Amino acid sequence: MDRRITAGRFALTAIGLLIGGAFIGLAVEAAGQGAGALEAFDAWLLRIARFTLWQALLSTLLSVLPAILLARALARHPAFPGRAFILRLFAVPLALPAIVAALGVLALYGRAGFFAPFLSVAFNEHWPGIYGLSGILVAHVFFNLPLATRLFLNALESVPADQWRLSAQLGMGARASFRFLEWPAMRAALPGIAGLVFMLCVTSFTIVLLLGGGPRATTLEVAIYQALRFDFDPARALVLTLIQVALAGSIVLAMSRLGASFSGDANLPVAPRRIVWHTPAETGLNATLILIGLFFVAGPMGATVIAGLRADLGRLATESAVFSATTTSLVFAGLSSLLCLILSLALVAARRALEMKRGALPATLLERATDSGAAMVLIVPPLVIGAGWFILLRHVGNVFAFAPAMVVTVNAVMAMPFAIRAIRPAYDAASARHERLCLSLGITGWTRLRLVDWPALKRPAATALAFAAALSLGDLGVIALFGSDQVQTLPYLLLQRMGSYRTADAAGIALFLGLLCLGLMFIADRSAGRRHDQDRRWTWRPNRSGGVAVRLPGRESDGVRRDHRCVRHRRRHGPERLGQVDPAQPDCRL
Repeated sequence: MDRRITAGRFALTAIGLLIGGAFIGLAVEAAGQGAGALEAFDAWLLRIARFTLWQALLSTLLSVLPAILLARALARHPAFPGRAFILRLFAVPLALPAIVAALGVLALYGRAGFFAPFLSVAFNEHWPGIYGLSGILVAHVFFNLPLATRLFLNALESVPADQWRLSAQLGMGARASFRFLEWPAMRAALPGIAGLVFMLCVTSFTIVLLLGGGPRATTLEVAIYQALRFDFDPARALVLTLIQVALAGSIVLAMSRLGASFSGDANLPVAPRRIVWHTPAETGLNATLILIGLFFVAGPMGATVIAGLRADLGRLATESAVFSATTTSLVFAGLSSLLCLILSLALVAARRALEMKRGALPATLLERATDSGAAMVLIVPPLVIGAGWFILLRHVGNVFAFAPAMVVTVNAVMAMPFAIRAIRPAYDAASARHERLCLSLGITGWTRLRLVDWPALKRPAATALAFAAALSLGDLGVIALFGSDQVQTLPYLLLQRMGSYRTADAAGIALFLGLLCLGLMFIADRSAGRRHDQDRRWTWRPNRSGGVAVRLPGRESDGVRRDHRCVRHRRRHGPERLGQVDPAQPDCRL
């Protein structure tokens, strides 16, 4: 059997054990509780489930509807001043930890926030702060509006340029262009984008934990956390977990049928040149929309930076607790990203091997599992997996002693769908080029990975590692259950400082954590930006000696830019002989 298939089986087994172990813990607790688990179904639980769906629906509407207008405004003004900066700024919330963004929202709209004096005057009373449903909605829109805008803009940029030229020749105005060109493209992407945003809001934990403001604004995941860490009511936690899994699974199933992509690729293509007629009124309206969106997204970021700079950063930098939490976070992030890369590469290689092995036959169950098995972890949120293992491990020994293993493994598996999205195209392209050669030469295993596959995977692997490390650094789901005074990460320490009302320290730690995650995402973006998915064409030009300088096409899919220039015969052997092998030097082509 191909070693790649064996490695894929081990990866699937590891994922199955992680998720299955959580459900075993839930099942064991359910068997032990008996009727106690059924008694947990009460009016309070149903109200929590209704609030979870209600806040997710409102957050989706408030994020998606303005994103349609904002994306259209950006698409119709490709030369808008600062457009490239705005799009890069809209990518920042994708990398910002939820706990940092929540602090930014509080620093801006909280009881002592920058806008508190103006809001007190507007409401003719002391501003109580933005807690409860309003705070949750503002934070969710801050995260999801930029994501939805970039995805809608991606759909608009896919409209062929000749359609824009035809609309200009026909003299279409803004209304006709929206009806016949823009809305069909955005309507096709609407179900997937709305489903992605809705799923993110349903499984939101950190935002609701910090901004919920009490029992009236609690979602299922926060209720699971409270049932285990504060009330220690495993029966109620079990019921809440089962409802959360059933709810998330139903949403994923429904949205997948509508074409939703839960990995949320928000990379933007180059804006095509187009001719769009603008009236002064439309230009002013679009500029106003863009500026409002810019200030809404940039406000919490700026508030986070200002509040962080006001903290005693020198003291925090030398504080032993901060140093220990930073070290722990970096170690966990490094181990988690490495494990994520190993498991993702095993699944990608196994899927490719199974695909070539079956030929024209239908895909087997194992191949489908290697293709979509990692994406199934999105149905089970990290806190749910942590809750199941928390219940199971309490029968083994000290639950908090398992914190390092749980944080590393759960974060690694949760980042796998994004890592697979980064490395799979490069691996498949490299396999298509070198598979027959490796089979004929008998190159397999570690030798093939080192000599053949790894040169094609360097930059995608760097992207996957940086992205997985950033997700692990900012995660608060699993560590919120397993964290203790002995094992603390930066998000856990930040949550503790906020709970003890040390807001200045929390702001400084949030600034440091945000910069760490943004730095990792910048590395991932730079690594991905250097990869090109299309090969360059053959080019030639005369050199100084009168020969022909030929630029060989690079292996663009794996990011390796080969620029070999071969000086050959005189100009009479020019373009008509490009691509032919020179008998004198068969290792280079004309």
